[in-house]
Amino acid sequence: MSVDGAVTFRLVPGLADARGGDWDALYVAQLPRVYNFFRYRVGCTSDAEDLTATTFEKAWRAREQYRRDLAGFSTWLMAIARNVATDHFRRRRAVVPLDAATNVPAPGRSAEQDLVFRSDVDRLAALLERLPDRERELIALKYGAELSNRDIARATGLSESNVGTILFRAVRSLRDDWDRSA
Repeated sequence: MSVDGAVTFRLVPGLADARGGDWDALYVAQLPRVYNFFRYRVGCTSDAEDLTATTFEKAWRAREQYRRDLAGFSTWLMAIARNVATDHFRRRRAVVPLDAATNVPAPGRSAEQDLVFRSDVDRLAALLERLPDRERELIALKYGAELSNRDIARATGLSESNVGTILFRAVRSLRDDWDRSA
């Protein structure tokens, strides 16, 4: 895991079949992608961890329903993750995450650098909250889950060009809002 909480990973090639595949290897390969998706969507580390675990549990229970002729495993898993996120937001209550109470700087950063970083993260989170749900979800899939536009299109039912256009406009809007709020 990196300093800012994002997980980096390497895909394991040849893991196409969830039924007969090595679930340990599938888990290792897909965990960072699912976790990062939730970090972008919910922000809170503990919630992202819980939702990631729920996603893999649901995938395990539904593994016999996976059809690789319809979608790749990653796309199928991210569809489950999107449904888990939707369920989470439906039952969400106003709570203050424990992460917000910590004032300990991240390793390798001074207290001042950590304060600037947290301020930027909070500022970006506020700007993301202003975006429509669809745009926030596409940004989470693109930058959190690191899916390609093609995979996002498959997962959402949008065309690949529509995904690209929406992402371009959303990012441009975020940049403009960032510059205006500076």
